[in-house]
Amino acid sequence: MASNKKYWKSVEELNDNSSIVETLRNNEFVEEIPTDEFLGDKDTLSTSSTTRRDFLKYVGFSTAAASLAACEGPVIKSIPYVVQPEEIIPGVADFYATTIADGFDFTNILVKTREGRPIKVENNNLSNALSGANARVHASVLSLYDNLRLKQPKIEGKAVSWKAVNSKITASLEDAKTTGAKIVLLTNTMASPSTDRLIAEFLTLNPSAKHIVYDAVSSTAALDAYQKVYGERALADYDFGQADLILSVGADLLGDWQGGGYDTAYGMKRIPKNGKMSKHIQIEANMSLSGANADKRISLTVAEQKLALVKIYNAIVGGAVSTAATARDKEIEIAAKQLKAAGAGGVLVSGLEDVNAQLLVFAINQALGSKAFMPSKPKYVRKGNAAEVAQLVKDMNAGVIHTLIMSGVNPVYTLPNATAFEEGLKKVKTSVAFSMKEDETALHTTIAAALPHYLESWGDVMIRKGHYSVVQPTIRPLFDTRQLQDALLVWNGSATAYYDYLKSVGSSVLEGVSWNKLVHDGFAEFAASNEQNAGYDYASAAATLGQTKKAAGLELVLYTKTGMGDGQQANNPWLQEFPDPLTRVSWDNYLTVSKSDAASLDLKNYHVANGGLNGSYVSIKVNGVTLENVPVLIQPGQAVGTVGLSFGYGRKAAMKEEMQVGVNAYQLYNDFNTVQSVTIEKTKGDHEFACVQLQNTLMGRGDIIKETTLEVFNSKDVRDWNIIPMVSLDHQSVPASSVDIWESFDRSVGHHFNLSIDLNACTGCGACVIACHAENNVPVVGKSEIRRSRDMHWLRIDRYYSSEDTFAGDVEVKVNAKGFTENFNTFKGLEESADNPQVVFQPVMCQHCNHAPCETVCPVAATSHGRQGQNHMAYNRCVGTRYCANNCPYKVRRFNWFLYNKNSEFDYHMNDDLGRMVLNPDVNVRSRGVMEKCSMCIQMTQATILTAKREGRAVSKDEFQTACSAACSSGAMVFGDVNDKESVVAKLVEDDRMYHLLEHIGTKPNVFYHVKVRNN
Repeated sequence: MASNKKYWKSVEELNDNSSIVETLRNNEFVEEIPTDEFLGDKDTLSTSSTTRRDFLKYVGFSTAAASLAACEGPVIKSIPYVVQPEEIIPGVADFYATTIADGFDFTNILVKTREGRPIKVENNNLSNALSGANARVHASVLSLYDNLRLKQPKIEGKAVSWKAVNSKITASLEDAKTTGAKIVLLTNTMASPSTDRLIAEFLTLNPSAKHIVYDAVSSTAALDAYQKVYGERALADYDFGQADLILSVGADLLGDWQGGGYDTAYGMKRIPKNGKMSKHIQIEANMSLSGANADKRISLTVAEQKLALVKIYNAIVGGAVSTAATARDKEIEIAAKQLKAAGAGGVLVSGLEDVNAQLLVFAINQALGSKAFMPSKPKYVRKGNAAEVAQLVKDMNAGVIHTLIMSGVNPVYTLPNATAFEEGLKKVKTSVAFSMKEDETALHTTIAAALPHYLESWGDVMIRKGHYSVVQPTIRPLFDTRQLQDALLVWNGSATAYYDYLKSVGSSVLEGVSWNKLVHDGFAEFAASNEQNAGYDYASAAATLGQTKKAAGLELVLYTKTGMGDGQQANNPWLQEFPDPLTRVSWDNYLTVSKSDAASLDLKNYHVANGGLNGSYVSIKVNGVTLENVPVLIQPGQAVGTVGLSFGYGRKAAMKEEMQVGVNAYQLYNDFNTVQSVTIEKTKGDHEFACVQLQNTLMGRGDIIKETTLEVFNSKDVRDWNIIPMVSLDHQSVPASSVDIWESFDRSVGHHFNLSIDLNACTGCGACVIACHAENNVPVVGKSEIRRSRDMHWLRIDRYYSSEDTFAGDVEVKVNAKGFTENFNTFKGLEESADNPQVVFQPVMCQHCNHAPCETVCPVAATSHGRQGQNHMAYNRCVGTRYCANNCPYKVRRFNWFLYNKNSEFDYHMNDDLGRMVLNPDVNVRSRGVMEKCSMCIQMTQATILTAKREGRAVSKDEFQTACSAACSSGAMVFGDVNDKESVVAKLVEDDRMYHLLEHIGTKPNVFYHVKVRNN
């Protein structure tokens, strides 16, 4: 029986004559839609001459926006293409070849753009490209969208036009020319032929002008040595693909030494082929990437390294220079004999800041006839002259500099005597800073000239002699910025546009190469070399170096971190959150100290209840300059008697508050020498680190890292060094790979993706980590969340130290332990790293298990398996139970504890409109409460399939890529379709060194690894 009850929403409805009730009943929307704002009134429309077609073009979107507003949804204003550019297909990425040359990093790259927005950096894989983008280069695209960039030029802190800037500078130059006063052009290393020509023209027009090149991190010693021997200010280059034995004395050849870029050739020779691989011996003080990857690492103070170099010189050239003994003379003697035996297959490199040491490098390689030593094709990536910079500071303070024009430098931050430079600026009549940011220097100059990002610029670069590269813009300038080259043309009185000037220079440098091909490829080569001069008197250099005295106190060894470099990109949140490959610490720099020195100074590291790492504070004093409250990190492998501190931190100007971390090590960079005598004193308080890896050793877990020696690899059966895990089936031991927990489906049809990771080639550089961030919109969570173990990295690189001298020793100690108590004490002891441990890096991401334990426990089927081998995440279905994370044996799933996008609590790039321009539109931005992890870049694999389909062809062999495999310049990561038997990954899966991570648990991953082989 139906109810006759009357239900009402408000008392107003009880009034039968209410006009309000009647209006609401007939009108769904309370507020009238303001269509007149964009359609105009009737009279305006009736007199409009707009055609019906054009009217619908403009009005269609507006009506849709009005409908969205009526539904009370968020209004996001967008502007569609009215006339679509022919070269842009919405949803399809375009790639542009260009070159980064920021004064510290130089490499040929490709830039991925979407609808006109650069969103990702890729390696330029054309033959002979000087490629190998590191983590900083991959992150540089985010620096384009830094909302603290200088958006227009300023004079005395007030925004002005470029006309006013050029007028003031031109007047100053004329005044200086009239009075004969000094003009100085201070730039970073640009290695640009067109810019060099422009500067030469500028100097001709201004006879009292001088060009000084300044590198924040100097290579003056190596430059001076090369100039003495070969007559040109440059750096000798090396091809480690030609080396059977590499002996490095203080050169981090896998880091920033000589501009980096050596990973590819190095990695190629580190993979055992036909029973052979290169051998790497590293002599150093700080634990570096090179030392971590070396087969043999010898830790020595820098003073002892110089003595070791003389001993090696004696052994190779038959010299008789007497030297004092070092702590590791026997090992040095063995290394020298092995180098001599290698002959032309050997090479020696050094990063010692000493001209005599660099001269001995030339002598040794010439005596060896080293094939890897390439002095005839030098590198131009470091051209700074420390002596001229020091003289400039004196001249400024003496008041003899009339006009100072700077570009790409920040001396108020990077100079050790920055205070003197700042005082000198006050005595310069006109000072100009071409800078992307209103940084420490730009704040103190007369004119702050807004410089464009390299992705907004034209230019050229000569990274190596005979190798000409082009810089081309990938987006129109976002702000009112100008290049130095444009300004030079104006000051030189030329009406030529820099683009036209650049084309003319390119044509004169290259013959027979069209401009279009040059821009398309990004580079071209031409014949050029230096005449070798092997007749230098090296004996006197050896004698001088042999008199080096051992340091009385502690040596401070300054260095550049893989993520931060010289600090140009300190406001880049990707790099701040990037875990250092060795310490696994982000958001900090710190003083690295050996275990024995830490004990003598009562310095400690310890873990607190929430798993965070804490450490002591110290004050460090160098040459009268003191840095207070420097956190201490006890670093295995640090040479006793030395401490390390990285550049690039401690910045304040034009920096978000969250990025103002660390201490400024440049203040201690006295005389541009990376080695200083230091006094250390412990201070009160404890520092809280953000460290993403707390395990210190492998603890004998051979099912995670498998390794062997080259001798065993060549002489023993594969089952002896790549042990197959066994499980019990019907009371019989059988290989784990032969047992299925569930019934498998046929995976031989269609594509099936696998990722190969070779532990021999992986250097731990972390380029893949940043590339993954860029491709997959991985959020930055900040130091506080990292400390709580809430990092969002889809890809991590685990770093393991050995407790004994070798990992094999760890396994032996573990196997020999008996009983519960002894095992407990053994494992506890294995957590302590050796003083000079072996190191191994292991990239770990979602393993995309064919029998995935995460899939079976998800109550809403948010995670499931695809036929192509990928483990999928349906974000809309995820309710955040985190059962999958608990059930994942690889711990690769990440939970969104917060909304990181458009949330002022996380004030990084995702919190502002400009920063969000870097987001990849092909990948969802995840929200709070959603689980996420590596997708094996399904958007990239699908794009490859669709491209081939659109072009009416099959997918080419090895065409498939992921962000990490494309970024890996050492060749450690190879991705592809195992069902394509001609693909590289299909061959690698059959290799004897192949194994799966935790294979005994039966998850059957689609990611596999290769046993690490050490050439002991």
